Amino acid sequence: MARLTEDAKGVYVIAVTPFTDEGALDFASIDSMVDFYESVGVTGLTVLGQLGEAPKLTAEESRAVVERVLKRLDGRLPVVVGVSAPGLAPMQELAEAVMDQGAAGVMVAPPWTIKTDDQVYAFYQSVGEALGDTPFVLQDYPLTTNVTIAPKVIDRIIKGVPNCVMLKHEDWPGLSKITALRASGDSGETRRISILCGNGGLFLPEEMGRGADGAMTGFCYPEMMVGVVEAYGAGNIDRAHEIFDAYLPLARYEQQQGIGLAARKYVLAKRGVIKSATLRKPGAKLSPLDVKDVERLLARQARRLQEIGA
Repeated sequence: MARLTEDAKGVYVIAVTPFTDEGALDFASIDSMVDFYESVGVTGLTVLGQLGEAPKLTAEESRAVVERVLKRLDGRLPVVVGVSAPGLAPMQELAEAVMDQGAAGVMVAPPWTIKTDDQVYAFYQSVGEALGDTPFVLQDYPLTTNVTIAPKVIDRIIKGVPNCVMLKHEDWPGLSKITALRASGDSGETRRISILCGNGGLFLPEEMGRGADGAMTGFCYPEMMVGVVEAYGAGNIDRAHEIFDAYLPLARYEQQQGIGLAARKYVLAKRGVIKSATLRKPGAKLSPLDVKDVERLLARQARRLQEIGA
């Protein structure tokens, strides 16, 4: 499999990690999930992300999940693996293992302990050195890491850490950050790296308008991200927004802290993508009223999609 580069674009869906009702890894559902993501036209997969419940997996389980995904894809799509860890040694160990298995690159979020601009740069400089020639994604998600990374610091990392090839942009609000980073790249001040955006796709049309290359996020209907990115790529901005609007109420519901992933897994199980909606403990569970909410949104979404012919 070719390695991740600055030219990456499209939709790298953040994959859930399927479990049985008892909380064990469900390898059969990993296969069906991979098949589903491929069938709806995603560009690549990202596994062991924060909403892939990576912190709940053992090191052995993490490697097993990656191995199963890569085996199922057999090189047809690139796979990025989240390897964030409290220290460089476990991060480096997992990165080496998954790259040997055939991953295209890895993703690293900053630890909550770093606060200053110099500390952020020093951390990613050390990440670049530890990973050697492995390309990596800088995950900028201050809503969960509590680490704010200013555009000037990202520019500094791009200049000083050559194997940083992609930004997973999840700042909120963050449209001005994309604008600033693209200005640096367009002027030749820095390399132009890939920018894929997260936050469940809630701002994807606007992010594409600011120069993003696509999405790296999860949603129970990845067809939304694929449709928006493809429409934008074809220059049909109105169609991109039309598709986005049809899915927005459900996407908004899924972005709730606490029960969002439970809602995502509920819908994926309902769609037959995975067998069980179970989150590994500790994890949220939808109440009967939550389920009623989701079912109402699904019905509304189906009517709207029919109206727009999508």
